[in-house]
Amino acid sequence: MRITSDWHIHSRNSCDSACMLISDLVTEARAAGITDLGLTDHIHTPYNLPDLARSREEYLSVSPSPRFHFGVEVSCVSQWELDELASGRYEDTYRVYGLRRAAGPAGGPAAIGLTAEDKAQYAVEYVVGGTHWPLYVPMDREAVIRDYHRQNLFLATHPLVDVVAHPWWWMGHWKDDDGNYSAEPWFDDFNVIPASMHEEFAAAAIEHGKAVEINLSAILLNRHYPERFRRQYAEYLAALQAKGVSLSIGSDCHAAHYGIDFESAARLLEEAGVRDEFWGLPPCLRVR
Repeated sequence: MRITSDWHIHSRNSCDSACMLISDLVTEARAAGITDLGLTDHIHTPYNLPDLARSREEYLSVSPSPRFHFGVEVSCVSQWELDELASGRYEDTYRVYGLRRAAGPAGGPAAIGLTAEDKAQYAVEYVVGGTHWPLYVPMDREAVIRDYHRQNLFLATHPLVDVVAHPWWWMGHWKDDDGNYSAEPWFDDFNVIPASMHEEFAAAAIEHGKAVEINLSAILLNRHYPERFRRQYAEYLAALQAKGVSLSIGSDCHAAHYGIDFESAARLLEEAGVRDEFWGLPPCLRVR
């Protein structure tokens, strides 16, 4: 297997630790053999829209080839927090990442901080949507699993989302003192997630024509995750593909340079039975 596409990449215009110059990305992706790719800086809430404008400006400054595309990564958030943030009562820190520390309504309607009008204004060609944190549920394994499944289904059925990013990615809570994740919420055994949830998610992705991401840096190559989990996860991706789900490659690069170990990722995917058939941006989504 040879990986030649990457649809989840961050530049210095993301609102987090990402720090790569887009000109460096173009040069280094070419050297890595990546021929089709897309830039996807973060949108958590509408407060991030100026970041998207800067990302678009820098993207255009490199005179992008027809095989380098402009996308965005949106987070699943609560509609309640978007309504609260629109009031203007909150500090900028909250407006960037949303009201994750506030006592919002558990199980309330999910949302994304990007509209169809925003997508058109910034000439966004495709949208990657990810579950990044629980939405006001107790830090209990079963509660988190149910909530993450709910968010994944929301993204798999949202009309603006084209690729569901890194399903079942996790960071933060339950981290060991050494920075690793060894148990909750699903790292000791990925099978704690009911098979029925995987079936429902796969059916939703197929019905709504969504791709599901194979995330390299944050999951398959994440050394803070147990090796057993990473192998189970690769097998999960193979099972999704066997059901007819389209899989998309995403490095999720946040570093200053594009140093992704594509060979190790490809080897793990091959061993799990993932076929070398990956999602590419359809012509109907391309904007110039």
